Amino acid sequence: MRELTTEDKRALIQKLVDELPVLRAKLGLSQEELGERIGLSRQMVVAMENKRRPMTWNTYLSLMMLFLHNRSTAGLIRALGVYTDDLRQFLDVSGPECRQNA
Repeated sequence: MRELTTEDKRALIQKLVDELPVLRAKLGLSQEELGERIGLSRQMVVAMENKRRPMTWNTYLSLMMLFLHNRSTAGLIRALGVYTDDLRQFLDVSGPECRQNA
């Protein structure tokens, strides 16, 4: 298993920040609803989407869990390059099992 470097994590976070409005819309969630699901304020979600506040690695991982466990976004995060094989291996999470309850 390959370790993710700080630079790898930054690149993954940036990709998610770029795609966050699309992914949030795909789930039909407002900024407030998304924040409530992962423990952030609406203002923090707005600031991340507008690139005024950096996304933390913990927030990235929380969002990955949300998006992986939803059928409408699980495939999309892979296609967009937000969730990679390297990340899956790093987290030791298997794809199909994560989505079976979605």
